[in-house]
Amino acid sequence: MKSIPPSIRQFLETPYGLSEEQISFYQAHRFIKLKQVLNGETLAFYKGVITDCVNRMHTQTKKMDERSTYQKAFLQLFNLWREDERVKQLVFSRRLARIAADLMLCSGSRLYHDQALFKEPGGGITPWHADQYYWPLETDKTITAWMPLQETPLEMGPLEFSAGSHQIVEGRELEIGDESEQQIQQRLRVTDFKHVVEPFEAGEVSFHSGWIFHRAGANKTSRMRKVMTVIYMDKEMKLKEPENENQLNDWNTWCPGARVGEIIDTFLNPVLT
Repeated sequence: MKSIPPSIRQFLETPYGLSEEQISFYQAHRFIKLKQVLNGETLAFYKGVITDCVNRMHTQTKKMDERSTYQKAFLQLFNLWREDERVKQLVFSRRLARIAADLMLCSGSRLYHDQALFKEPGGGITPWHADQYYWPLETDKTITAWMPLQETPLEMGPLEFSAGSHQIVEGRELEIGDESEQQIQQRLRVTDFKHVVEPFEAGEVSFHSGWIFHRAGANKTSRMRKVMTVIYMDKEMKLKEPENENQLNDWNTWCPGARVGEIIDTFLNPVLT
């Protein structure tokens, strides 16, 4: 079994230490960008490990101009923690899971699933959307850690946020695609929510809630934009009756055996902190 260096293992168990101001910012805007969540050694190590997983797992063979808007956005691979023990150490790390729990104001966090999002050179936009449209989860105590595996300038397509847009209900019924990009963008244009689009430093990680609207630009560089994400939920999260086919699919895929109205306590959804 491949292992990770002891120094990285120790780093992933080391608390990040959020301030009250950072937690308050997240609660108000439902996103936050945190610097130096990953140090240089950890970032370099996992860039290699996760890239190897993506190269091994992805099956995309269509040329860019033959793909849908969604397919152009990124190569998307799920639950890498089940494919590589070293990735599991990152996904299950107390460092990340504790940040998630503290930002959500929960006593602990449970894993929903992870996914790698690699935007190829020339890859298109990631349209405006809200993640929780896809999730059969009873409350909004959800959060995604979005971890670029390299410094990510604007031309590479970093994640963008509409700060505080979790308050908007209109648009939540849209799956990601051309329609969501157009309709949500039009709706956000007439609101006072700030559109935040900034580069990411190496080691910087963002956290965003399930109902905040967000997007990403196209990758206009000649390099792959490599990102790893982990989705956490309140450790007491219960399954709700699915409201669309995507939520039904997520139930069967990421919460197999969970029952509506009960805590999602399956082998795929361990408590991490």
